[in-house]
Amino acid sequence: MELYDGRPADTAGREEKEIRVYDLLDSLGIKYKRTDHAPATTMEVCDVIDAVLDCLICKNLFLCNRQKTRFYLLMMPGHKVFKTKDLSKQINSARLSFAPEDKMEEYLDIKPGSVSIMGLMNDHDKKVQLLVDKDVLAEEYVGCHPCVNTSSLKILTKDVFGVYLPAVGHDYIPVEL
Repeated sequence: MELYDGRPADTAGREEKEIRVYDLLDSLGIKYKRTDHAPATTMEVCDVIDAVLDCLICKNLFLCNRQKTRFYLLMMPGHKVFKTKDLSKQINSARLSFAPEDKMEEYLDIKPGSVSIMGLMNDHDKKVQLLVDKDVLAEEYVGCHPCVNTSSLKILTKDVFGVYLPAVGHDYIPVEL
C-alpha cells in the first residue's frame, strides 16, 4: 500500500460517491492523504491501513433508537468497546441498536463496511446525529473511508470538525465510551 496526496489522478472504475467526497474536500481546501486497498471489512484489516496512514482509523457504527425514529453515526477508536447502555444514557435515548442497512443507504449513501463521517455529506435532510468519542477529538488526524471501503483517507481532525462538518451542515455530540 502506498500513501498519496489527494485524489486519484485516474478516477476510472471508481464509484461516483467516492469521487463526490474528493470533489467536496478539494472545494473546501481540505488537504488529505489517501491509500487504496482491498475491501476493509474488519478492524484487523484496518490495523494494516492504520499503519500506512499513521493515524487513528475510527470504528464507525450506524445506530438507531428502539423506535427507529432517531439515527446516529458513532465515531470511536477501533480498540474501544461499545456499550449500548452507557451511550444511551449519555444522549438520553431509548436503548440503541444497529440501524437497518436500508436506512444507512437512504441517509448516508453508504453500504455496510464503508460507514464513514464522509457519508454525512449525503444526509441533506439531517436525519443522522453524529456522536464522537472524546478520544477521537484528541487525535491530530482522523482516518476514514471516502464512502467506499477500498480507499482510506487521513485528514486533520481540525479540518474534519472545523471545516467539513460545518460545510455539510452537521454538528456533533461528544461522548465518552
